[in-house]
Amino acid sequence: MAPWIHDIFDRLMLSAMLSWSILLGSIYLIGHSIYAIYFHPLSRYPGPRIAAISPIALLVWEIRGKVHIKVKDLHDRYGDVVRIGPNALVYRAPQAWKEIYGHRTKKGQRTFQKDPSLYVPTPNGVNAIITAAESDHIRMRRLLAHAFSDRALREQEPLLHLYADLLVQKLREQLHHSRPEVVDITRWYNYTTFDLIGDLAFGEPFHCLKDSKYHWWVSIMLDAVKLSVYLKVLWFFPFLSPLTKLLVPSYLHQRREASFQLTVEKVSCRLHRQTNRPDFISYILRHKDDENRMSRQEIDANAATLVLAGSETTAALLSGCTFYLLKNPYVYRRLVTEIRSRFQHPSEIRLSSIATLYYLNAVLEESLRIYPPIPAMLPRLVPEEGAMINGGYVPAGTSVSISLWSIFHSSANFHNPDSFIPERWLASPEEETTRCFAMDKKEAFQPFSYGPRNCLGQHLANAEMRLILAKVFWHLDMELCPESENWADQESYNLWSRPPLKVMISRADGQYEKESMV
Repeated sequence: MAPWIHDIFDRLMLSAMLSWSILLGSIYLIGHSIYAIYFHPLSRYPGPRIAAISPIALLVWEIRGKVHIKVKDLHDRYGDVVRIGPNALVYRAPQAWKEIYGHRTKKGQRTFQKDPSLYVPTPNGVNAIITAAESDHIRMRRLLAHAFSDRALREQEPLLHLYADLLVQKLREQLHHSRPEVVDITRWYNYTTFDLIGDLAFGEPFHCLKDSKYHWWVSIMLDAVKLSVYLKVLWFFPFLSPLTKLLVPSYLHQRREASFQLTVEKVSCRLHRQTNRPDFISYILRHKDDENRMSRQEIDANAATLVLAGSETTAALLSGCTFYLLKNPYVYRRLVTEIRSRFQHPSEIRLSSIATLYYLNAVLEESLRIYPPIPAMLPRLVPEEGAMINGGYVPAGTSVSISLWSIFHSSANFHNPDSFIPERWLASPEEETTRCFAMDKKEAFQPFSYGPRNCLGQHLANAEMRLILAKVFWHLDMELCPESENWADQESYNLWSRPPLKVMISRADGQYEKESMV
């Protein structure tokens, strides 16, 4: 047979193979789409069709930092439950907190586990308390619980005062010749919370406040948060792993590894240093000879997690609270009046005394609602027996979650949800001016999550935020700068991507005279 006939035959075969591949691929995609939309066990739940077919839509929203906005829009369109992936549902009904995240005590019912496909482990491959399986989570939580107890908080109070006072001192130093000055207050809050959590975790601060700048580790740790979103995409689509260098900026990988390596070094230094002051690691070491002790790798993983979770979320809330206070002059004046009329001298500001500042507490609650430090979803897997959620059956293996941004900004749960109104937390059905807020579904408000995996450090965080706000606003007046008027319009990558929050600070009238008289 002539060579040219072989060539024609080969080309025809190749063309036929390509045609059949395209045809079979098209048939598969069409069949898969029809099944996902009309016959899948989740097909009865509303949501965009593209989300029912593929997880790509959800991942794109996350990579763009807009998932919190998109999910809220979907809830507003479809209702309290939305299908946001082929095997994923998101809820905004208050009872879903208990049904998804709560203890399941009935016989034959198991607790929902975290969805491992949506949580990226630490660089050493060991799960920290946030990502650990149920048995490991229980063990780690018991070891860490004493570090966050009421007794521990009382022992830690001098340290909270140390860094709150240093923050005030550093802000006052910005006031050259007592003239008002513009500062990026969100940076100063970050300096404070990272220094405090560093001292609590490792027995020494990062010296951000002292040096008036970020420690290099703090900077790269914040970049590592964004990297976790990219890694989630690779987790869903392993075949993309060879393209990692093209899809993910190399500096993000390098910074994540460098950040964790410094954690290991910090832990090593702390383990070789004796200290009389209790910190997080001291509580872990009390059980070093127990069968259920933490391994060295688990200590490293948890140290990195505690530093990030215990600092960035608190700084975010302080920043959000300050922004909304300055955007609402009436609320700002009422809070400042409460603080300054209660305390004649800053030495009177203690954890015990600020606990009765009811408007400050209401301001913090409202800040957590309107600007939750973690706006992301918290996915769980439905156990083998399936579950009833919000009145509907959900099959085993389904990824279910609540978006804090959506549930807190829902008009079905809160009256006038997009407005900053601390009075809603002081509302009474008997008072006509606040009666509308008395009908708010307060059970929807779970800013520290719910159930056995709720935030272990919430009491420390609340104490820290109250103390810092009370001291800062006792000493200083603030005014929002025009360039930060739209500061709250932010992207989120599990945590907020916060721009600078520029405020004009000045000495509070009469406060320094009070201080000098004592």
